[in-house]
Amino acid sequence: MIALDRPLIVSWLLTLGFGFVMVVSASVAMSQDYFSRHGVYLCLALIGFLVVLAIPLRFWQSTHRLAWLAAVALCGLVLAPGIGQEANGARRWIDLGPFTLQPAELAKLCMVIYLAGYLARVDLAKGHGAMQLLRPLLMLGAVAVPLAMQPDIGTVAVLGATACTLLFLAGARLRYFVPLALAGIGLFAVLTVAAPYRMQRLASFTDPWASAFGSGYQLVQALIAFGRGELFGLGLGAGIQKLYYLPEAHNDFIFAVIAEELGLAGALALLCLLAALVHRMLRMGRDLLRGGQAFGGYLCYGAGIAIGLQSLINLGVTSGLLPTKGITLPFVSYGGNSLIVCCAMVALACRARMEAGKP
Repeated sequence: MIALDRPLIVSWLLTLGFGFVMVVSASVAMSQDYFSRHGVYLCLALIGFLVVLAIPLRFWQSTHRLAWLAAVALCGLVLAPGIGQEANGARRWIDLGPFTLQPAELAKLCMVIYLAGYLARVDLAKGHGAMQLLRPLLMLGAVAVPLAMQPDIGTVAVLGATACTLLFLAGARLRYFVPLALAGIGLFAVLTVAAPYRMQRLASFTDPWASAFGSGYQLVQALIAFGRGELFGLGLGAGIQKLYYLPEAHNDFIFAVIAEELGLAGALALLCLLAALVHRMLRMGRDLLRGGQAFGGYLCYGAGIAIGLQSLINLGVTSGLLPTKGITLPFVSYGGNSLIVCCAMVALACRARMEAGKP
């Protein structure tokens, strides 16, 4: 058997270890035992990695349409009365007893598989018409609509940007993306205006200190954490923003805790790990496409793009560069769904590399 891709595995494992340590530190003051629960999630993610790694790519390629169907069904099922759980005004979870399923996370994995399968069948670089470009976007829309109804605009943005980037890399003509970009901007503008809480988030993003105890509270506390961390931080475990000042300190805003406790040096170290992981996946995708392995190449590209975009959005939100949106930092934030799905994406990339036999 061909050995696993060492640079990818090393950066992935280091990021997982970094995330585990910081989840323990960020949740130290909470009453729930996040240490044990995140440890269980980490074990499940590693098991999921091995399971996905053992499955031949031809299975995923032959069932890529079923992957899309599963994404639509799961995202629609969470909206059904009596099935989906509602929290903080959103309906995004399905209670399975000891585990809570978040269909939006699985939808990312399913859509990456579907898009890779579609692009392996249809060569957009050969000058296919607009319909060949429109078809995967319509399939994406069928998943995006129930996601927007949950509402989960962050996942819609990640999926949309991942799909458009993949289509562009596959050879879709640039002139088709201008109307798509305008339509996307218009849609997000309508969704923002239609929901008062989104307008409040946008206003607090432009000037969080004007509503420091209201809609801008979370961002203000995150910025305070960044300021306190300075160059080398207060020391691991010594941060105070996680002591019920910063909401979701162990989850969506864990990067602020990292910046406070480990400073700029620790934050840059994490960024380098994530950048190395994403860069390796994108490079593997390029090499596989050049070697004629279309499905594996687009899988690597799609997984790398999805993880990279999600990381950028989380980092942008935490540092005040983007409006506040609940989206996790891959491999680092607390939560089983995101951790398992991201590890499964890494496993798909590793499997593609193994089957291609690339050194």
